[in-house]
Amino acid sequence: MKVARVALDVPLYEAFDFLLPEGLEAPLGTLVVVPFGRTRKVGVVVGHSEASAVPVERLRQVERLIDDIPPIPGETLGILEFCAQYYQRPLGEVVAASLPPRLRQVSRRRLAAKGSRPAAPALPAPAPAPNPSLAQSAALALIQEPGERFHPVLLEGVTGSGKTEVYLQAIAAALARGRQALFLVPEIGLTPQLESQVRERFPGAAMACAHSQLNEGERARAWLDAQSGAARIVLGTRLAVLMPFRELGLVIVDEEHDASYKQQEGLRYSARDVAVRRAQRLGIPVILGSATPSLESVANAREGRYAHAVLAERVAAGAAMPAIRTVDTRADRPQEGISHALALAMRERLGRGEQSLVFVNRRGFAPVLFCRDCSWHASCTRCSSNLVLHRREGRLRCHHCGHMERVPVACPTCKGPNLAPIGHGTQRIEETLAALLPGARIARVDRDSTARRGALQDVLDRVRSGEIDVLVGTQMLAKGHDYPNLTLVGVLDSDAALFSADFRAAERLFAQLVQVSGRAGRGSRPGEVLIQTDFPGHPLYAAVARHDFARFASGALEERRAAGFPPFGHLALLRAESKVPGEATAFLARWALAAHDISAEVEVFDPVPASLERKAGYERAQLMVRSGSRAAMQPFLRSWKSAIAAGGERRVRWSVDVDPQEL
Repeated sequence: MKVARVALDVPLYEAFDFLLPEGLEAPLGTLVVVPFGRTRKVGVVVGHSEASAVPVERLRQVERLIDDIPPIPGETLGILEFCAQYYQRPLGEVVAASLPPRLRQVSRRRLAAKGSRPAAPALPAPAPAPNPSLAQSAALALIQEPGERFHPVLLEGVTGSGKTEVYLQAIAAALARGRQALFLVPEIGLTPQLESQVRERFPGAAMACAHSQLNEGERARAWLDAQSGAARIVLGTRLAVLMPFRELGLVIVDEEHDASYKQQEGLRYSARDVAVRRAQRLGIPVILGSATPSLESVANAREGRYAHAVLAERVAAGAAMPAIRTVDTRADRPQEGISHALALAMRERLGRGEQSLVFVNRRGFAPVLFCRDCSWHASCTRCSSNLVLHRREGRLRCHHCGHMERVPVACPTCKGPNLAPIGHGTQRIEETLAALLPGARIARVDRDSTARRGALQDVLDRVRSGEIDVLVGTQMLAKGHDYPNLTLVGVLDSDAALFSADFRAAERLFAQLVQVSGRAGRGSRPGEVLIQTDFPGHPLYAAVARHDFARFASGALEERRAAGFPPFGHLALLRAESKVPGEATAFLARWALAAHDISAEVEVFDPVPASLERKAGYERAQLMVRSGSRAAMQPFLRSWKSAIAAGGERRVRWSVDVDPQEL
């Protein structure tokens, strides 16, 4: 009897036994179609046996192999198994998350695979590279010094210092060795610009892009080309770290500090951390790049686990770091969100033919619609959040669950007509600027304005060609983009993060301010950044103005050490949600008591409401556990999770989030 162990995308942690028909071979990693209940599913063979704990008469047979898709390589299966164990998820779910949707379909058209790459190809001829600066040369020497072995390098470089050029020359070295390169970026919006740079530098090397905005066929083709080796360079967002490779020789994680690398639903993995682990398992170099590295990476570099290269100056001729100053909004009261100082600075740029960027990390027209007569405000009936006014669409929209309503003509409570928008979103700031700067060509960049495929790239092309005078946008504009004629950045509404309960809020605000400030003055003209704030003397703003990330990081690390937060402690959350009020909290309270009996090395906190307490009709709560030892945390989580699963809870949806980024 030949039995295949098959991992399926179901909420059960074990693989399932299926009989292999006589004469059918199914190597590890083979995709197969199997019967499951009254349906059929695509699964992956993860083991073999000549016996089963299930009686033979109850075993069902593998229906067929999916033979137009090569087996997932053993190395890739290994990293998927690591993710399943570390992030406490079923292996079948992890494998499914790594597969493009088309490859998970039971019934589909067969794929024409392009074929594997020849064993001894002609090396692609890269375009001539510019001569690196002294700092870039030192960074490249550090990256390439140890040869082909696991070698993590933290590449810390100010905005405009040429980190991308270091990446490109490291890729060239990997291609010259006959290896593939994986280039990870945090945002889809960064891929078009990088894609054109990479294609221009390596015209002879096939490249694949991998991100969620591709159609199903494009994603499937990228996956197959990476696996076969046909794609020599893969440029992608976090999902690309789980793709199979034939000859991976280099991993790059750009903007490694970015929270977008952490998946927030289902398999809650950190693509940055998985990238480092994958490079370790393969014995290859990995580059982690950022102007504001995560405090975890800073600690790894200071403790000698990562090599550390620093690019402290901008590389463009005549380009210097922008001058950063605060505008005291207690004295210079903003009118419709814009202070007098910022308005004057934008008018000066218009007069000189230069470009400006206004950064406000809130899309829509206004965050609240408010009744001046009775204080009613528009809130989501399904979430504990306000509805955001999108005036052009005539809609109130929840940015958490997607619920939409028409804008009322009168207050639903008192029937009064005095409804007013409170606060400023990108749409409102766009209208304000149009009134303040008559004749200025203004473009808004947020998730709403760039929903159409290619819309973001169209706007950025217009900026570079000089067709736009003022950009208004969210964090989509804050990183990665190069606007040579942009000399002014205005930052609105950043104060809230100074007093957040999230211990990472200050780190994220510092990074965000540095990133958006870095868009100014990248050419030969000097740049200026104006941060509107009620707290101009705050130490964080002073550190940003000094471009002093090292001192900020040192202070923040000491605070983390004293509090036992990462990187000096390891966290996990038990998240729970229920449609019945109080049920999620009661569920967590029960399992908090049980957790105390599992390990003395893990500290168990009390249940608390989630930061967004109600979402899409579910009331949400969470329970944090902390340990100074990752070696103690992992077995604790396995035991705790197994006990909860065995409890058979049906009314509460729950999940474990290892190394959470959002508390």
